[in-house]
Amino acid sequence: MEEKTNITEAEWEVMRVVWSLHQATSKEISGVLQTKKNWKEATVKTLIGRLVKKGMLNAKPDGKRYLYTATINETDSVNAVTNGLFDFICNKERGKTIANMISEATLSHDDIKLLEQTLAEKKKEAVDEVECNCAPGQCKCNSHRHGHHH
Repeated sequence: MEEKTNITEAEWEVMRVVWSLHQATSKEISGVLQTKKNWKEATVKTLIGRLVKKGMLNAKPDGKRYLYTATINETDSVNAVTNGLFDFICNKERGKTIANMISEATLSHDDIKLLEQTLAEKKKEAVDEVECNCAPGQCKCNSHRHGHHH
């Protein structure tokens, strides 16, 4: 499923509640977000409506109310967004960007173990130099410079 998870920060807040509860009514979602964000129920209902329209939430009638479930799981969504970030930067900058994300994050010993294992695997297939994927003039790589001086 190569679908772009195109949702706003506010919509993410709603999705996180649904993922955590597995299924929820608008009242349950509002309850959580009222505490965290001080949002009114009407605001939350608007966000839920948008997410249903975008196909991210499924609305199942349950008496007078609806039960909402996510149509995409949290891991896939987070991965789509994270990988989507790399669409905006030069391939040559990815390593630095990942290193920066790691240095900014609070990590457990288990997290670090996982990162070390992942890096050990990646090391086996590492290349000498990462190819730039940008259009000429779109990044700071020397591979595109045509005598332009800044």
